Amino acid sequence: MEFIERIISNSKKLHKRIVLPESFEERTIRAADQILEKEIADIILIGNRDELLKFASKQGLRNIERARIIDPAGFDKKDEYAEKMAEMRKSKGLTKEQALKLLDDPLYLATMLIKFKEADGEVAGAMNATGDVLRPAFQFIKTLPGITVVSGVFFMLLRDKDFGENGILVFADCAVHPDPTEQELAEIAVTTAKTTRAIGGFEPRIAMLSFSTNGSAKHALCDKVINATRIAKDLDPTLEIDGEMQADAAIIESIGKKKFPNSKMAGKANVLIFPDLQSGNISYKLVQRLAQAEAIGPVLQGLAAPINDLSRGCSVDDIICMTAITAAQAGGK
Repeated sequence: MEFIERIISNSKKLHKRIVLPESFEERTIRAADQILEKEIADIILIGNRDELLKFASKQGLRNIERARIIDPAGFDKKDEYAEKMAEMRKSKGLTKEQALKLLDDPLYLATMLIKFKEADGEVAGAMNATGDVLRPAFQFIKTLPGITVVSGVFFMLLRDKDFGENGILVFADCAVHPDPTEQELAEIAVTTAKTTRAIGGFEPRIAMLSFSTNGSAKHALCDKVINATRIAKDLDPTLEIDGEMQADAAIIESIGKKKFPNSKMAGKANVLIFPDLQSGNISYKLVQRLAQAEAIGPVLQGLAAPINDLSRGCSVDDIICMTAITAAQAGGK
């Protein structure tokens, strides 16, 4: 809980504007009420103001009036947004009339508020599928400059504080991209470093994982990780990163020194980059269950602005936590 409390505390200092487009979803409106009360972020809700305030009042919520509420039907910049959207997607045949209809969808309107700098981030997914949440982002927000891939990070909070960064390990990619190329794997490492600094508040020590350590096995799968490590160093020469290495060599110092003596960070890693989605997803779930670790995420990264997807089984606390995380990403520290 200390980790989450620190993220929430930091988000209060940032005053970021986070859109919760699923405004008529009960958990979302309850989370919005608490976020506003605790001043975790400035909240933007989407819907008819009178109906939304009535919906909140029925649940005994008293802080929703402090949110910025945007009604798609009466949004004064709707025509301007539609023109810009049509221009951005003219190669795909999008017309202004079609764009106007898209802006009636809260998920699209939320994305365009971010695109045109009226919001800093978005949290959704309590009542919408991941594809529906991310489609507007892929179409209009795109990826960060120099980055071509979106990926998902988990912050694993371990009971044993000897691992990682005082018991925190960052796992990627565990949520999005099934089989990254060498270049994409390198980009995942670079963006995970940025996410680690912004949310974790510590400097990343990155291990590029494989079933081989420092050439102990020869295989095309190992070569992919070796090459990705080299590319990542070229993309960001400041990174403390090494690979390829096995998981035990990455997180246990005595083994790291024995298997990879020339590496300054073997055995000291706090960020683990998995070679593909299968290994990442399997690993985070095993650590979560067998080590009784708390898994915070997935936190999406690689987009040009922070947009995070919730599980449809999420709790009010999950939404509050992800809003604080999204604010931290927008803060970029």
